[in-house]
Amino acid sequence: ARLLLLEEPTEGLAPAIIQQIGSTIRKLKEQGFTILLVEQNFRFASTVADRYYIMEHGKIVEQFANSELNEKLETLHEYLGV
Repeated sequence: ARLLLLEEPTEGLAPAIIQQIGSTIRKLKEQGFTILLVEQNFRFASTVADRYYIMEHGKIVEQFANSELNEKLETLHEYLGV
């Protein structure tokens, strides 16, 4: 399998463990894995994501590439309070 689905992998974990999870995700991406990450911890997600999808009430309300992140900071703040 080359697809990994992760839901809230950092929830309740110590920062050192979160860093290890991020490192592992980056290594898997380098090996060609497709990873779908559902995560409320945006600070973590932003270190591993290529694309972002914001959902509200079960619907995608915004999507953008990592290269657009700086342009979308205000939008992120509106939705996530980041």
